[in-house]
Amino acid sequence: MLGRRGILRVAGLAGMALPVGAMAPLPRRAGLPEEVLFDESAICRTSLGSNAASLAAPGPRRKLKLSFNANAICTVGVPVAKEKGIFERHNLDVDVTNFGGSTDQLLEAIATGKADAGVGMALRWLKPLEQGFDVRITGATHGGCMRLFALKDGSVRTVADLKGKTLGVTDMAAPDKNFFGILAAKAGVDPEKDIAYRVFPGDLLAEALKRGEVQAFALGDPLASILRDRDGLLEVSNNLVGEYASRSCCVIGIRGSLIRDDRPAARALTAALIEAQDWIVANPDEAAAIFAANSPLPKAALAAMLHSHTHGHHPANQTLRDELVAYLEELKLVRVIRANTNTQRLADRIFTDVLSPVPA
Repeated sequence: MLGRRGILRVAGLAGMALPVGAMAPLPRRAGLPEEVLFDESAICRTSLGSNAASLAAPGPRRKLKLSFNANAICTVGVPVAKEKGIFERHNLDVDVTNFGGSTDQLLEAIATGKADAGVGMALRWLKPLEQGFDVRITGATHGGCMRLFALKDGSVRTVADLKGKTLGVTDMAAPDKNFFGILAAKAGVDPEKDIAYRVFPGDLLAEALKRGEVQAFALGDPLASILRDRDGLLEVSNNLVGEYASRSCCVIGIRGSLIRDDRPAARALTAALIEAQDWIVANPDEAAAIFAANSPLPKAALAAMLHSHTHGHHPANQTLRDELVAYLEELKLVRVIRANTNTQRLADRIFTDVLSPVPA
């Protein structure tokens, strides 16, 4: 994820003047073929509805620690849940901490009790979870924040055009690198043999593209949307294409010992974060204003990003487990998950449905 300093640098280059029209929601964005436009039917398929109150933790109010990247708009549900009293309504006193370390460090912090939970990207978490961290995915928050860009007059017009090209990425384990590698593999391109990769800081990827050092780059919001509109880039693809329009990309992780020792607290925390996603869908402009406390970007630009994400798709049941299995199978295509891994068993180990009653 991009740090605050990088966002400030890009915002300064852009003069903080991102036109709202240029940040229009993705469903009708020019340059993407009809088959990759967002399927609005994916919105609000999984909601707590009137059951939300019954998911509050019983008894004394629980004190929990939640770590997240405060600069990542993907995690907007955390400050929303805090600001709007959603945690309190679920009988939780949640200390939210901005975590700037690596994914392995975050998962280790959760597994060892330095934090009780975190929010992050499935395609970054699944490999370290395979390696044994005592962290369980209990819910999803949204989809739709990873994007692939090229020059409008460049040689990359589709994912298949990445064959023989150099792709810019922020790091070799980035979730957007994994995702577009998966799309490339599905398009008949070997993501290891047919694509070269160059690593740049996120705020320099567009410059590398214009200098010809890369022919495309992959990046996540908020910086992805900023660079696209600032530099007039072609959005070649995103994680709202086809089946991914109804698949989550960001997930909730809770330490396994908390689930075993105090399942009602884990249930309440998951329910609160999911309720926050529904609130974001209903109030994207106000959600952007809440997030703006952590961002130098204009509220209109942040709101446009939230409009284009799928905060209404946030499964926490068998649907999410199936999505994780699908990602695990797809990560075999990019050699992140071992080819002989039993993805059904792995999904059972890393996912827990805390919202459903425990079988007697």
